[in-house]
Amino acid sequence: MTAAKNQVLVRLFGDKQEELFDQWLKEINTNGARRDDLISENELRAEAGELFGLIKQVATNGGAENVSSEAWSAVRSTLGQISQNRARKGFTPMQTATFVLALKRPLFNKVRTLNGHDTQKLGDELWQINEYIDQLALFTTEYFQKGREELILRQQEEMLELSTPVVKLWDGILALPLVGTLDSARTQVVMESLLQMIVETGAEIAIIDITGVPTVDTLVAQHLLKTITAARLMGADCIISGIRPQIAQTIVHLGVDLQGVVTKSSLADAFVVALKKTNLSVTRARA
Repeated sequence: MTAAKNQVLVRLFGDKQEELFDQWLKEINTNGARRDDLISENELRAEAGELFGLIKQVATNGGAENVSSEAWSAVRSTLGQISQNRARKGFTPMQTATFVLALKRPLFNKVRTLNGHDTQKLGDELWQINEYIDQLALFTTEYFQKGREELILRQQEEMLELSTPVVKLWDGILALPLVGTLDSARTQVVMESLLQMIVETGAEIAIIDITGVPTVDTLVAQHLLKTITAARLMGADCIISGIRPQIAQTIVHLGVDLQGVVTKSSLADAFVVALKKTNLSVTRARA
């Protein structure tokens, strides 16, 4: 069966390759796999040409029938790059899979031309080609999904970095305003950003403002304590500001130990404490 399948590919990719390739491009352009706003005609032809050449190479070398085999590794690798690039550009999974599935009709037409009235052989070879293309389309979908997940993960990391700015309020005084939910991933970003800024500025005080944190539970409290501990190890004291009445009640109810940690209801109050700790003061200028 393997030899027969390989022979099918050899026959299909033997002669009239340019005609087969042009028919594939025509199918891509007419079935919705191409997006003029996302890819140019030259880029599409280059992608298709590279993939077409690798499939032809597998056919010429008598590649195994299973697309998962080593013989198809170069095809899978190129298909993975194409799929992940399309995920980053904004193609849909259907448009990406259709890029490969569009090769079916040209191959089917050529199979019919080669086999004439031999219906048994025609059916067998059509089924074999269908298996090849379907396997490649499944790989395309898998690679596309991986590319989309990597893109989403990178965007989430960038959003986390943007949502945790460390602000220098005064010489030796930093502020870290937190907005939104504080989970494990974000805590790591918060901690790294704060520690990096402490190293760069030599700050003695870091104010962690949780005014924008909607709720404080045991997990959030633990994340705050970890951040405070890390900052202390770098030689900076921490002040927590934004302690609203409901948050204070929650912390007491949860039994969270904040002994040794200065807490204030507002960022302004925390800033006053920070100035005192650094032997600084702000006075109103006289007229």
